[in-house]
Amino acid sequence: MLRRTILAALLAAVMATAVYWWLSAPVVAAAGTAPGHAANLANGEVMFNAGGCASCHAVPDQPDRTRLGGGVAIKSPFGTFYAPNISSDPTDGIGKWSDAEFVNAVMRGVSPDGRHYFPAFPYTSYQHAKREDVLDLFAYLKTLPAVSGKVRDHDVGFPFNIRRNVGIWKFLFMDGKPFVADGAKSPQWNRGAYLVNSFGHCAECHSPRNALGGIISGERFAGGPNPEGEGWVPNITQKRLGEWSVKDIAYLLKTGELPEGDSVGGAMTRVIKNTSHLPDEDLAAMADYLKSLPPVDGPTPPKRNQAGG
Repeated sequence: MLRRTILAALLAAVMATAVYWWLSAPVVAAAGTAPGHAANLANGEVMFNAGGCASCHAVPDQPDRTRLGGGVAIKSPFGTFYAPNISSDPTDGIGKWSDAEFVNAVMRGVSPDGRHYFPAFPYTSYQHAKREDVLDLFAYLKTLPAVSGKVRDHDVGFPFNIRRNVGIWKFLFMDGKPFVADGAKSPQWNRGAYLVNSFGHCAECHSPRNALGGIISGERFAGGPNPEGEGWVPNITQKRLGEWSVKDIAYLLKTGELPEGDSVGGAMTRVIKNTSHLPDEDLAAMADYLKSLPPVDGPTPPKRNQAGG
């Protein structure tokens, strides 16, 4: 009887390990399955600014937002992550990466050596980008200065530092679905929906998260505690922006100025440094989409933040 119990336990353990190994395995796109692509550098620059690449990957404490040597500390409840070097440097950056490796990194969160990237890299939003836009971004990045130097390791404790576990997280919180335009909406609205939900990754900061760090889908865009641990990220549904016009939202994305005359602060200042470079028509499209978001209550901010967000 004891022998059977032990064998059954061992079998269950083997089966559980096999299931874990299968669910946690990195999933990548096959290298030869996608058609060739003629890069559009102008579009790549738009995606660079929409994605806010410089906010995390530009070398800290220097004025050139195209020096993408990394090093910015990204705090989270799970530890501190350090944005890597994504400059064109062939040794320390991404200069030797293939198109397929870049697409897998951005859209699937998998490194060229087959490891999961931690979801501090917002690939849960980037997964909805168009492959051609990702390749245009890659082509544009390769025109920017090469910056030497490796970034320090992440400061993340056990068990969150086990990259294989990220595969389970992806299974729970990545749907793998491409962006699909809504035929009932205008081209401008669809362009805004695409930018906000893919490269713009607005929901990554403006949504509350559960204990595992996944966005609470029913409260998407409804604000919540700053993932970096300081302050509160405002609700950007019509619950808070109901009195704002589309022009108000577009002007904020262009200048950082609020309708009442104040200016954004905190991490949003870094966002504006990127969105301010977007074409006016893209800012209008993003504003059009954001204005259409239905009101969602979301979590209640501390009293001192209820007025200003």
